[in-house]
Amino acid sequence: MSSHGDPALDALMLPFADGTLPRAPGALFLRARGGAALSPSDWPGLVWENPFRPDAESLRRAGFELQAGDADETAAARGGGAGEAGAGDAVEGRWPLVLLLPPRQRDEARALFAEALARAAPGAPVVASVANDAGAKSAEADFARIAGPVASRSKHKCRVFWARAGQAGGDPALAAQWRALDAPRLVAGGRFLSRPGVFAWDRIDAASALLARHLPTDLRGRAADLGAGYGYLSAELLERNPGIAALDAFEADARALAMARHNLAGFTPRVALGFHWHDVATGLPGSYDVVVTNPPFHAPDGRERPDIGRAFIAAAAAALRPGGRLWLVANRHLPYEQALGGGFGEARMVAQEGGFKVVEAVKAGGAGVRGASRR
Repeated sequence: MSSHGDPALDALMLPFADGTLPRAPGALFLRARGGAALSPSDWPGLVWENPFRPDAESLRRAGFELQAGDADETAAARGGGAGEAGAGDAVEGRWPLVLLLPPRQRDEARALFAEALARAAPGAPVVASVANDAGAKSAEADFARIAGPVASRSKHKCRVFWARAGQAGGDPALAAQWRALDAPRLVAGGRFLSRPGVFAWDRIDAASALLARHLPTDLRGRAADLGAGYGYLSAELLERNPGIAALDAFEADARALAMARHNLAGFTPRVALGFHWHDVATGLPGSYDVVVTNPPFHAPDGRERPDIGRAFIAAAAAALRPGGRLWLVANRHLPYEQALGGGFGEARMVAQEGGFKVVEAVKAGGAGVRGASRR
């Protein structure tokens, strides 16, 4: 990611670049992203956390290596740093500087503001940056409610703001309440566990529900759910198709993947389940008979990114065995037809409703779409 492509990161670095704030060795960076503004040489011992796999990879590309250790996706999402410094530089497990790029979802952001203050050493700066069109003024006001008076600057159509942990004027009681705002909770009438910040976290997404209603019942073999979220489509697929013997859930957000692991646990007696903290746009490591997906078409900063959906389709086409079947739902206006035509022998429109379209496509070399689906 270039500096031009991440103005919030550029803005976050401003008070350090001009000397307003000192860089502290062994700083903690929550929801960190790599970019030209963030150099390993400027931040020795930086420890970073980000549950979003593409952002984790951007940090690797920038030279901030993940620490060795547990390969579990949640542990990987939380761990990372450059060199041997990091936790040892924290004061009693708290950090001399905490940097933060808050998420867009408000409860999740409030929880992360409170987490940042709790993990900062007394008097340590906590510094955040938010794009103006992502709610910068509201985010700054939220931070001030629990941190006390803040200093701020505006540049790159963003606001960077900071306060010192434990300063007068903060509200520790409210901060303690906010730390629990993104806790997992039951949704959809108690059927699924989810949490704020996960895609469509508090409901069943309308597009996914449309795809689920049109899934056939004759799917079998090894399946994959690309962009599995908290596991809704995987659960619907497995409930309708007893012939599926194995399912891999691929999800770039480790927080969502942890929910999917919980929500699909009931299928373990009959289905071999795999959970992968993975950027589907980079391709898939296995081969499959069935793929279901409701691919994302926005970046985390809200920009429309139809190229992500096209990359999901290409990954599905490469991973499906001959005759393998892709079931896809997308917004009707998204131009996926060319991607489907390039990777599949046949494709058909199954349904159009509420601004969405459901498509079935079959990998060349198999029986074809017609007659493949028995409802």
